[in-house]
Amino acid sequence: MSKLDRPRRDVLMMGAGALAGFIMTDLARPSGALAQRLQPTPQCGDETSTTLSQTEGPFFKPKSPLRANLRSALKGTPVELTGFVLTRSCQPIAGALVDLWHADANGEYDNRGFRGRGHQFTDTQGRYRFLTIRPARYTGRTAHYHVQVQAPNGPVLTTQLYFPGDPVNRRDGLYRRELEMTFSGANARFDFVLDIT
Repeated sequence: MSKLDRPRRDVLMMGAGALAGFIMTDLARPSGALAQRLQPTPQCGDETSTTLSQTEGPFFKPKSPLRANLRSALKGTPVELTGFVLTRSCQPIAGALVDLWHADANGEYDNRGFRGRGHQFTDTQGRYRFLTIRPARYTGRTAHYHVQVQAPNGPVLTTQLYFPGDPVNRRDGLYRRELEMTFSGANARFDFVLDIT
């Protein structure tokens, strides 16, 4: 994270509490389906490893819009990405900033506007949810999402998420199996574990 971006994140984190009601409403929209799908991760416990960090890459853009639905300006295969932000001891982190950005269905990033970019804050149970698309591969890279996650007043975790079974994974030098999402149809899941007790 750049020094210039830190003030924006501090302001966003201060607004997390005020946005909690908005997030709860947004997360509850699919008639309780999200709450039923998202149970605490079974891998979480005393021996839980923190989520691996990865490079931010050249396409990060500060001041992404507060939104969970990134599909409105994107065409492509729909994906609903959900999960939790947790501590090492499996406790949910409320009000954590989750910032997502990725390429479009042509493998291009929007560096002029904010297509394929958005952020939100986790609800009181540490849940987040994005409605987006599967990004295309581009030269040298398999399909992936970029994510930054930050607990209130905590350090920023920057990482990338990968699609299981993509044949290009093994040729991408950044790919890590530990950062694969799990899928059920169009529903992807990834739980972030931050280095917080």
